[in-house]
Amino acid sequence: MRLERPPALEPEESESARPAGLNHVAIVVRDLDEAVAFYEELLGLPCDGRERVESEKVDVAFFGTGRGRIELVCPLTDDSGVARFLAKRGEGLHHICLDVPDIEAALAALAARGLPLLDAKPRAGAGRSRVAFLPPKGAHGVLIELRQGPAAAAPSHDEPT
Repeated sequence: MRLERPPALEPEESESARPAGLNHVAIVVRDLDEAVAFYEELLGLPCDGRERVESEKVDVAFFGTGRGRIELVCPLTDDSGVARFLAKRGEGLHHICLDVPDIEAALAALAARGLPLLDAKPRAGAGRSRVAFLPPKGAHGVLIELRQGPAAAAPSHDEPT
């Protein structure tokens, strides 16, 4: 079954709703300390910060700065969405994250075009960002995170981990 392609963004929507590019690729892991050690010691990538994201019940670690970072995501509890993902699919790619200049405008434009949303409104994300997710079913099998936050925002090093 082939899905019909939604109409293109209207010109007035394009500036505020169009993604500005890749922010990060997220990888779900069972043990954050072990995974951080692998990326640092074996691959030679320095960890640029760790953060607890209470709203998602996860701890995260970032590698790299600016666009194209790697985010390791580890569930804190067995009842989180990430824990359910890990139990069902195992470690590996969890989502890609795209920066948007105005997350409300992006969500409104996507909803108006008939695309499914996991989040109708943004929620708190890492690095004091605001995030919302699009389900994999409507995005060729990939969970997509939309993120609005400070340019090249890195996680805060002074928040609890």
